[in-house]
Amino acid sequence: MDDEAATLAFGKQLANAIEPGLVLYLHGDLGAGKTTLVRGLLHALGYAGKVKSPTYTLVENYKIEQALSVLNLYHFDLYRFNDDEEWEAAGFRDYFNAESVCLIEWPEKAEKVLPLPDINITFTILVTGRKVTLDAPTRHGSECLTQVMKEISSR
Repeated sequence: MDDEAATLAFGKQLANAIEPGLVLYLHGDLGAGKTTLVRGLLHALGYAGKVKSPTYTLVENYKIEQALSVLNLYHFDLYRFNDDEEWEAAGFRDYFNAESVCLIEWPEKAEKVLPLPDINITFTILVTGRKVTLDAPTRHGSECLTQVMKEISSR
C-alpha cells in the first residue's frame, strides 16, 4: 500500500466482506496503518463519526445499523495493556460473540486471553509505503478473505 488512501480503500474492500463473528488481529509497528484500516472499514460500513485509536480506553464500540440488524464492531488497541486480570475484570471476553466483529491492534500483548483470530493482517513499513500480508487460520476467515480477493480483482 503506497499511502493512506490505499489503506482506506483496502478497509472499504474488507468492509464488503466482513461478517459478524469475525476476529481480526492487526499487527504492525506504531504508525503502520492499523487504525487507518479500521477507519476505512467503519466509514465503508456507514459510520460517519471520528475513528480514533482506543489507546487509553483499550476498546471503542461502534454500532453499525444494517438492513435488519445492528452490527457491534469492537476496536481494541492493546498497546498499553498490562494485565490478563484486567481483561477479565473489564468483561472483554463477552465482546467476542457471533453478533460482533472484533478488530485487535497489538494482539500479542494479550495472547493468553484472546480467542484465536479468523484473520491476521500484518502491516510492514517499507521505504516507499506499506506492505500488507493477510493470513486466515480459520474457515470463516478464509471465506472472508476469498470475498476480499474477489472484490480486489473485480476493480
